Amino acid sequence: MKIVCTKSNLVKGVSIVSKAVPSKTTMSILECVLIDATTDIIRLTANDMELGIQTDIEGEIIERGMIAIDAKFFSEIVRKLPDSDVIIETDESLQTTIVCEKAKFNISGKPGDEFSYLPIIEKDESIEVSQFTLKEVIRQTIFSIADSDSNKLMTGELFEIKNNMLRVVSLDGHRISIRKIALNADVTDKKLVVPGKTLIEISKILSGEAESKVNISYTNNHIVFEFDNTVVVSRLLEGEYFKIDQMLSSDYDTKVRINKKELLNCIDRATLLVKEGDKKPIIINIGDEIMELKIKSQIGSMNEEIMINKEGKDLLIGFNPKFLIDALRVIDDEEVTLYLMNAKAPCFIKDDNETYIYLILPVNFNAAG
Repeated sequence: MKIVCTKSNLVKGVSIVSKAVPSKTTMSILECVLIDATTDIIRLTANDMELGIQTDIEGEIIERGMIAIDAKFFSEIVRKLPDSDVIIETDESLQTTIVCEKAKFNISGKPGDEFSYLPIIEKDESIEVSQFTLKEVIRQTIFSIADSDSNKLMTGELFEIKNNMLRVVSLDGHRISIRKIALNADVTDKKLVVPGKTLIEISKILSGEAESKVNISYTNNHIVFEFDNTVVVSRLLEGEYFKIDQMLSSDYDTKVRINKKELLNCIDRATLLVKEGDKKPIIINIGDEIMELKIKSQIGSMNEEIMINKEGKDLLIGFNPKFLIDALRVIDDEEVTLYLMNAKAPCFIKDDNETYIYLILPVNFNAAG
């Protein structure tokens, strides 16, 4: 095999597929990036058997062939080459030469035919959304997946297609994040649970442009994202996702309309008094036109008042400040509406059309504190 391509194309391609290289594996072939130049396209692939990514890069194929090269070494070498054309050449003994200007590397490769190709997915159905929308939806929900495997389903997000709407849901036992998007075409109802790891890696690759589309196709076991000459294939998480509709309520005794930035900044300031790992609640006292926020720790205490529009009852309630900050940071509206029932019931932050819903459970606190 002999190919020539620019350093920038190579760096971009390698950085995209490297996201599917496993950090730990007993199969050394999975630690490699496959360079496939057996057709008229230079295709790079990495696959950890749960998540696989392939991307096509521009370049010239002088001699067809393929080789698997250690991803870590290859990535580091390519990144540090001069900004010029890179020539990659392999011989029959799988020795690979990488030349760029006066820099020349020789490394051993592995047979390309030993590499695990991405599974060929018989696409049952597909939906299309803009890259901007998908990137935003991931950003606005991914923070509330669970990071432990104690419940595998909580480490993923529900993609529920129903009535030509896509609803994306994440939860970790303390809070729920929901985003809804209208779809442009008629599609059959479907529920899929996509691993959080897959979505995190995809959001890093997406350009986020409103004009660029992502085609999302799926079977019962796999989901495929296709965009910008790149294909991402991921296994789905198995099992029945939580019945979240039973946890959602439209009842409330207290409704608060508040400037989002003011509330976010206030809670952010309050957390200056909380050490990492300390579980100090922020106590919110909702009155007629004023919301008072208080926090008390070993370092000191803080209280601040914010003007609000309130309907319904006064309320004293406590929350983990981080959970409020996480939700408020990803809401783009200038004002937010909070719906509350009592000090032991969840708080809902949602817009009028319920395109987003954030449910946050309160925490116990000593009212005197």
